[in-house]
Amino acid sequence: MVKPSSDVAPFARGFPPVAARDARVLILGSLPGEKSIAMQQYYAQHRNAFWRIAGELFGAEPELAYPDRLERLRGAGVALWDVLAAGERRGSLDSAIVPSTIEVNDFPSFFARHRRIRLVCFNGRKAEELYRRHVLPVLPPAIGALDRRLLPSTSPAHAARSYEQKLALWAEALAGHVERPSGR
Repeated sequence: MVKPSSDVAPFARGFPPVAARDARVLILGSLPGEKSIAMQQYYAQHRNAFWRIAGELFGAEPELAYPDRLERLRGAGVALWDVLAAGERRGSLDSAIVPSTIEVNDFPSFFARHRRIRLVCFNGRKAEELYRRHVLPVLPPAIGALDRRLLPSTSPAHAARSYEQKLALWAEALAGHVERPSGR
């Protein structure tokens, strides 16, 4: 019997997009981490600041049930997805994604179904790099010219900025593009 090599990283598969037909903003990560895959939820790692920021900006507080958080995003005009559909990765760090194994999501079809997207935001540099390298070359020019913003990663591995700094940069980038819940 041949024993599997410990050098082969586990294969990670992402999730379908969370998006209403009238979404105006697309927020992209790279590929879900181990905890997210285990729980089948975007940004499930409790130390990741995504849902805290989403709570402040869209009323999608981490205390809400996951389906309710997703509904709040949709109601705010926000779509959520990852650049990669799949790839090998040991652990959850973006730097551990094995480049030769990546499978990119079908962005031409996504943009054809979501024609009101006007802003693409990247939750971290790796998502932006993967999009620029693997997605932009296959997009029609009009879609490739959409406004794009690199946002600081909400990952706990990205500790160069405080939560308050990340929140301020996210709020600034999304101002005027999304529906904010009343009272915020």
